[in-house]
Amino acid sequence: MKAVILDAASLGPGIDLTPIRQHLDALDVHESTAREQLASRLAGAEVAIVNKVVLDGDTLAALPGLKLICVLATGTNNIDMAAAERLGIAVRNVTAYGTASVAQHTLMLMLALATRLPRYQRDVAEGRWGESPFFCLMDHTTLQLEGKRLVIVGQGELGSKVARLAQAFGMHVDFAARPGNEAHDSRPSLGELAPEADVISLHCPLTEATHHLVDADLLATLKPGALLINCARGGIIDEQAALAALREARLGGLAVDVLPTEPPRDGHPLLDALNEPLNLIVTPHNAWITPEARQRIVTLTADHLRHWQAD
Repeated sequence: MKAVILDAASLGPGIDLTPIRQHLDALDVHESTAREQLASRLAGAEVAIVNKVVLDGDTLAALPGLKLICVLATGTNNIDMAAAERLGIAVRNVTAYGTASVAQHTLMLMLALATRLPRYQRDVAEGRWGESPFFCLMDHTTLQLEGKRLVIVGQGELGSKVARLAQAFGMHVDFAARPGNEAHDSRPSLGELAPEADVISLHCPLTEATHHLVDADLLATLKPGALLINCARGGIIDEQAALAALREARLGGLAVDVLPTEPPRDGHPLLDALNEPLNLIVTPHNAWITPEARQRIVTLTADHLRHWQAD
């Protein structure tokens, strides 16, 4: 059985593909693949292994030998799923590979915002510590997490892991009802929980129900010192409204690991605002990139190959 990895560079350096190779007769590895290269590279392959390469209906229809698509990620929006089903091509994605990594990153962002790290780092870099009349700087009020209330949207494996880590700091944790299903969910809605939240952390998919879930109206109900963290998908918060609230001191801190368009080749207002003295952090969608998490993707993909072959 032959497989082709179309965008191996997306896994980053130092990843061992041996677990995948063990289930194959041949494996072609390409660091990246342009659309016009798909047909030639997948010719004769039974398995396509992709991360972000788009496999649309026309491409799939032109590959009669293709039997399986393994996605090196959770999201399958780059695959024409309807066409794959119609053509009898199985699609397997990976889930929960980065739980520890993303949860760790989320807590890092929470701690950095709570201690006003962006503000104090700027002050130190600008020489303000050396100008202080006494031994420390206390210009920005910090937040002690113990005893504070964390509201999490998304009670899956990742959200639950974040909850356990936060509880280790002595935080009280509430999970919000699934957006769009509040009428059939026993948990309070985000709107009900938001006014008492000291921190809101998002760990839900981007859907019609979660697009701009945190909008200007919801932001207006928050405590002025509340912290907002998005390690889910760009667009779940209204970034422009959140930035306005931060600038106007109606929001205590904002940290995002995701933006609506990635990479942000045309820029984004949050990136521009990093030059301002705000409690703002933007990380480049790298919450998941620990070597352990990236290697786990390979292990889970090898498991998919093994199970598919056994069926």
